[in-house]
Amino acid sequence: MSPPTPAHDPPAGVSDEASLPADVTLYWLPLGAGGHCIRFNGRVFEALQARHQHRPVRDLYHSALQVRLGAHRFVIEMTPVLGGRATDRGVVREGPVGSRLLGCSPLFRYEIRRWRDGTIPDLAEAVTGAHVVSTGTTRAREVLRLAPLVPALVWGRDESRTGDMWNSNSSTAWLLAGSGHQMENIRPPAHGRAPGWQAGLVVASRHNASRRHRATCSG
Repeated sequence: MSPPTPAHDPPAGVSDEASLPADVTLYWLPLGAGGHCIRFNGRVFEALQARHQHRPVRDLYHSALQVRLGAHRFVIEMTPVLGGRATDRGVVREGPVGSRLLGCSPLFRYEIRRWRDGTIPDLAEAVTGAHVVSTGTTRAREVLRLAPLVPALVWGRDESRTGDMWNSNSSTAWLLAGSGHQMENIRPPAHGRAPGWQAGLVVASRHNASRRHRATCSG
């Protein structure tokens, strides 16, 4: 399956008026919420990682975003490809899982959604509730604009040599950092860990540095 063609502009029909109520909200969901197999495997993975790194075992989290812009609400999340029409879930990007070779099959692909009026599975299990990380149209619109541009790196691998694997938390961190959020104040709940988060921050930092360099050279 070919990935949807990225749309570089925010969704049509969303006003540019700065006076619109707008915010970006982050949710921390326990890894594998609603799925006992994923949760069990995650606990085994974390136990092995903690032992290798000589640290306490922590709770693992998956992240998702909700962007409100005026009367419009969007869910932004990276998940495995579920089948069906991509437009049903606002899919704007796809990438491979495990390896680029495996990614030729839809069974080993993920999708990034910018889903108008969408839902976040197991939202009721979000730890410490909703975290509004910014208000105002500027950052809300930038998160929406950047969603189709998230790097389509291999889920579960460290292609960019960041020291952390690329996954759904990476895309969330990349979007928030790339849209100008203060990342030092955004972290998982106490005693928790978000694998992939650091990868997103590092890749976003490189992207921003490259963009500044190009702007300086063109000026």
